[in-house]
Amino acid sequence: MNGAGSVNSAGGERAPAAGVRTVPAAEEGATRVVLVRHGESVCNIAGVVGGHAGCTGLSSAGVSQVEALRSRLAVTGELAGAVALYSSVIPRAVQTASIIRPVIGGGRLEVVQDCGLCELHPGEADGLSWGELAERFGEPDWDEDPTSVLAPGGESWSGFVDRASAAVEEVALRHQGGTVVIACHAGVVEATVLAFLPIGAGRHRLGLRTSYASLTEWELRDRDSTSSDARRGWRLCRFNDGRHLLAG
Repeated sequence: MNGAGSVNSAGGERAPAAGVRTVPAAEEGATRVVLVRHGESVCNIAGVVGGHAGCTGLSSAGVSQVEALRSRLAVTGELAGAVALYSSVIPRAVQTASIIRPVIGGGRLEVVQDCGLCELHPGEADGLSWGELAERFGEPDWDEDPTSVLAPGGESWSGFVDRASAAVEEVALRHQGGTVVIACHAGVVEATVLAFLPIGAGRHRLGLRTSYASLTEWELRDRDSTSSDARRGWRLCRFNDGRHLLAG
């Protein structure tokens, strides 16, 4: 809907009123948070629970995926103005951040590792195969009970969503008005969707298909503004942007 704007005093057409626009304008002073899912990892293809101990980094295909993203960003310069680069502490995310680092913020940024940005913590299941996990601890169904833990010492789905989304928001508030890039995980992407969009109460999974080395971008509008706009907060600008993976 473009809307037929009323004629202004100069005789031209004005934009539709904010209350009827279907594509809102970018807001000056907003914080941009770009989530980069890591590339394919060794534990992903080996069927291993990849926590802090079980993850051994990216597969050769995963490296190629992230390098394709780096090449795209070098051409477009779309993240050259970033003010910070973060990653989870899990090797596949750290490696992803290291590969794209030269084209983020002019290559001047150090990678800040933050455990709050990690995938769901698996506890005693870390490093087991998924078959071994099922034999030892059973198989929780988070669609039925999102409060059940994966294994002793691990997180529940609902606990993970709260922890990961809070970590992303904390990073955003730390760099208000800037662009922040975070190398993280599919679970973290879904956690932000559950927490930041008005999709209803509960922490059941959405089943999002977030591609390796894809970009998901959020905008956090200025919370210090004196505007009475009650809708201020998070806006999803793009999800699962992986067009660089189609170049070949």
